[in-house]
Amino acid sequence: MTHPRNVALFIGAFVTLVTSLLLYFFSVIPAVKHWQILLLVLFIASTGSCYILLSMTLYKQLDDISNLLRPYKKKEPNPEHNEYINTTDPIVRIRKELSDFAVQKQREIEELKKLETFRREFLADVSHELKTPLFAAQGFVHTLMEGAMDDIKVRDRFLQKAAYSLDGLNILVEDLITISQLEIGEIKMHFQSFDIRKLTEDIFEQLEDAAEKRGTRLKFNKYAPKSCYIYADKLRIGQVVTNLIVNAVKYGKDNGTVIFSYVIEGDSVLISVKDDGPGIEETHLNRIFERFYRVEKSRSKDQGGSGLGLSIVKHILEAHDSKITVSSKINEGTEFQFRLKKGKVINEKG
Repeated sequence: MTHPRNVALFIGAFVTLVTSLLLYFFSVIPAVKHWQILLLVLFIASTGSCYILLSMTLYKQLDDISNLLRPYKKKEPNPEHNEYINTTDPIVRIRKELSDFAVQKQREIEELKKLETFRREFLADVSHELKTPLFAAQGFVHTLMEGAMDDIKVRDRFLQKAAYSLDGLNILVEDLITISQLEIGEIKMHFQSFDIRKLTEDIFEQLEDAAEKRGTRLKFNKYAPKSCYIYADKLRIGQVVTNLIVNAVKYGKDNGTVIFSYVIEGDSVLISVKDDGPGIEETHLNRIFERFYRVEKSRSKDQGGSGLGLSIVKHILEAHDSKITVSSKINEGTEFQFRLKKGKVINEKG
């Protein structure tokens, strides 16, 4: 009914009816020989005039508003949600476009509010994380400057503690730079085929001392093949595997076991790192990949680390079109899994 043609027909019929009644009461119609033709001409003229007037004014303005909104409206992925754009009824189209535009903007406002909250929390977390090692190192240095330097034992101990705090600060800053570069896509992935087992063997060797301190055994799944090539960025995947194994050693139980597994499934390889530690409560599982999120804050602080490791892992795997998942059972252990593309076997001897 809101199409200009329908509106014009309605107004034309109404004008013709009113005019014919007036002419009848004033005895004009009975005096006209072909009054039907007169009413038909009146109907056509009024309908046409209304149609032209509506099309050139009101409906033209509605079309202009619709065209102005269109560039700012995100197209829905579902084609059915965009069918109304092709309707010939401008009022229906503008009403639906305005409604969808309002819903879209409301979603954007809510997203901006979430981002603002995230920004505030992130700044607070960064400030806290930077402040802790900085103040510790500052305290040790000032104590030495105030006279403790004369005692050689105290001097060496305080210098070591200050160096430890500054090393932690350096790790934090480097991780912040890395995660920022990953988020804006500044770090490009360099894909190549390489043996994930060989890479993990090298990582096991690097982490051997840290694992021995806790009596942790680093081993491969007994069913894992002797070699398995994947197609990925070797340096970044090494960073992912190192981070997951380090976490498994840190937060697993003493004299525990960390198992690295990989299974070839079609064109991809399913990789997992599993420990037999105390596990993670379900309420924490959805948040452990957030920046600075720690399951046990006091224990995590004692264990060291920047609190950004798992967040960096998540971003690296997303850059590989992959996703990391975690499953955990209390007192049974935690397992991280991700999937990468299968690579071509390379004859490294040649």
